[in-house]
Amino acid sequence: MSTQNAPALDQGAAPQPAAGQVPALSVAGVSHSYGARKALNDVSFAVRPASFTALLGLNGAGKSTLFSLITRLFAVQSGKIDIFGHDIGRTPGEALRLLGVVFQPRTVDLDLSLRQNLLYHAALHGISRREARARSEELLARIGLADRAGNKVRDLSGGQMRRLEIARALLHRPRLLLLDEATVGLDVKARADIVGHVRQLVSEQGIGVLWATHLFDEIAATDDLVVLHQGRVLARGPVPQVIAEAGASDVNAAFARLTTQASPASAGPARSADT
Repeated sequence: MSTQNAPALDQGAAPQPAAGQVPALSVAGVSHSYGARKALNDVSFAVRPASFTALLGLNGAGKSTLFSLITRLFAVQSGKIDIFGHDIGRTPGEALRLLGVVFQPRTVDLDLSLRQNLLYHAALHGISRREARARSEELLARIGLADRAGNKVRDLSGGQMRRLEIARALLHRPRLLLLDEATVGLDVKARADIVGHVRQLVSEQGIGVLWATHLFDEIAATDDLVVLHQGRVLARGPVPQVIAEAGASDVNAAFARLTTQASPASAGPARSADT
């Protein structure tokens, strides 16, 4: 693909919260290295409250490393990460109480029932048994699995397990939800159901969402978009803005143009790559 007259990298301004509104997530100048290999290089972007932000990148882009930093599995080496104004390094308790996470690997206990998985997680957050039961029943009803509450998780389909993990992440009523490749291994219908469910959380409950993916069809024109490639942010902003500034017709073409410009020797994006 020719890079003649290609746009400069990272032209887009990060979507900003309204005046006086604190970002759900602020990532500012974050870099991270594994020995001599730099996984993230001066990454900066923001997630607005009650918004859906797609973090788009292929295998090796740095998405999982970034999630590990936001959730404090790794310490921040350089830069700053805030959750609703709370620095995760200085006030981790306040920051992480506002955060719910769904990681790519399955983390539910297959031999416990749906209800037991939720109650165990609630106990870790210090939620009383009575309140935990009420919240669990409410969430199971919302995801359409109230009638399976006593069943073992291993009896669920892949899509149902993902919905259970999302419900579990919402038990402590966070204001920001991170999802790392949440639809990996699901069929087309199950993927669409999960994406639709998360978008409904944004519109109905005002939750801010950071959705990491390598799949273009999971990104909508109304989303905010961060393109991460080889540890660098190549573009950020509302989807139509990113597409226009890349001189492209859609997200797929914009991603190909941006990543080819950043890596001229690259053969282009691979649709099936994982994070």
